[in-house]
Amino acid sequence: MTTVGTRPGTWFTRGGWWFLVHVLSAGLLLPVPLAHAAVRTRRPGHIAVLVAALVLLVATFVGAGAAGRDPEGRLVGVAGGLATAGIWTGFVAGLVALIVLRPQVFGPRAKPTSWDRPPPDPAVEAALAARTRRTEARRLAADDPLLARDLRVGRPDLPRAYDDGGLVDLNTAPGPVIARTCGIAPAHAERIVACRGAAGRFATVDDVFAWADLPYDVWDLVRDRGVVLGR
Repeated sequence: MTTVGTRPGTWFTRGGWWFLVHVLSAGLLLPVPLAHAAVRTRRPGHIAVLVAALVLLVATFVGAGAAGRDPEGRLVGVAGGLATAGIWTGFVAGLVALIVLRPQVFGPRAKPTSWDRPPPDPAVEAALAARTRRTEARRLAADDPLLARDLRVGRPDLPRAYDDGGLVDLNTAPGPVIARTCGIAPAHAERIVACRGAAGRFATVDDVFAWADLPYDVWDLVRDRGVVLGR
């Protein structure tokens, strides 16, 4: 016996077209989707349903051909009644058969890929949350620098209650704090401190790169963690 596991696909490709064929043909093409099901699974039960549908369809056509017709063209007589009953039986029973067979042929629908992903890594979530806090702290420093200084944004070396996500003030923080927060060499941090002493203060983070001769691979680290506030 062939078993059908979880398969991807759309409603149409996963048997939806069966119902369209059946309904649009008023049940006359019911053997088509049933044959498709029998070929895919090769299950004896599915083949039996196909044979039964073919027998019913042939009997209905035979009855319709032998039945009399009234002036309006409707089937009359015993043969006509049997043919009419065969048409309705094939249509209604065919819908029921397709509904029952469809999950047996196509199996449960595959879940979206996102459902199969493992839960987010807590370390990644924490890093992304810190990045968001840095963005908010930078916005606060730009909109209200006095409040940012009161909250000690960019000064992890001082007591404070505000979490800025790991920023460091390139204008006021000591060299070791800059090195530790940005993840750069102490020599590079001391160069930043020396240049701000000569320049007075940095107006923007990019001023650091204009004054201090820092390697390019350090720039992104400083941009990610650096902020500039007044003295």
